[in-house]
Amino acid sequence: MLSSELERFVREDLGEWDDSSPIVPEIDAKAVIIVKEECVVSGLEEADQILNYFGLKGERLVQEGASVGAGSKVLAIRGRARAILQAERLLLNFMSRMSGISTLTRECARKAGRVRVAGTRKTTPGFRSFEKRAVIMGGGDPHRFDLSSSVIIKDNHLKLMSLEEALSVAKARASFTKKVEVEVESLEDMLMAASLGADIIMFDNMRPEMIREGVELLRREGLRDRMILEASGGITPENVADYAAAGVDVVSLGALTRSAKWIDFSLEIEG
Repeated sequence: MLSSELERFVREDLGEWDDSSPIVPEIDAKAVIIVKEECVVSGLEEADQILNYFGLKGERLVQEGASVGAGSKVLAIRGRARAILQAERLLLNFMSRMSGISTLTRECARKAGRVRVAGTRKTTPGFRSFEKRAVIMGGGDPHRFDLSSSVIIKDNHLKLMSLEEALSVAKARASFTKKVEVEVESLEDMLMAASLGADIIMFDNMRPEMIREGVELLRREGLRDRMILEASGGITPENVADYAAAGVDVVSLGALTRSAKWIDFSLEIEG
């Protein structure tokens, strides 16, 4: 993370007056981070940066992205006792949030099989880059990071202009390095977007059966192999396998960041 980001997080957590740390003797100490439940570990890179900021040394006991069981020790820490306790909550928050996202992503990716699982822009303001990295650590695709990453023509665009006009303008103005994606809610719009040269078609809030029908229709028209097909909207960890089996290339879930639970980590002083 940028030094300015790190300093903002530290300032938020320590506040103007740190009344707890002065009671801790200025001695050297050791500590260990323990995970209390099965998970995919993520956030170790950020933990390293936080420890470095406080002048502490960290030793990774597992690889980032590894699946670990409850009770596993994942990070050993050495340094001044006061600094360890100052860094504790911030690094635990990073690891808890990011590991939760990585764990849920890994679960969905396993259910989706060979179909790519992607996140969305439904992220915490100011924390997007870390949540996107957690998706990657879980074996998922981050999707676009921001509006400049690619062009997606959505339903609200099509309330202001026709699909043909929107695609024409997008292809004329977007860099040749960027793909143009069209969100469709009907098979008629799907065929039109495909015939007009969309790079990606996103089936939005469609049932798996309708998506399967659309994929077959594109195949009969000789259009299937010209584009990437994505399913999005209403997809959950419970039904992701059904959508993956509908014939698309990608399933995207806001649930990866919106619904991921925090993983329970603790820091224990060892002496």
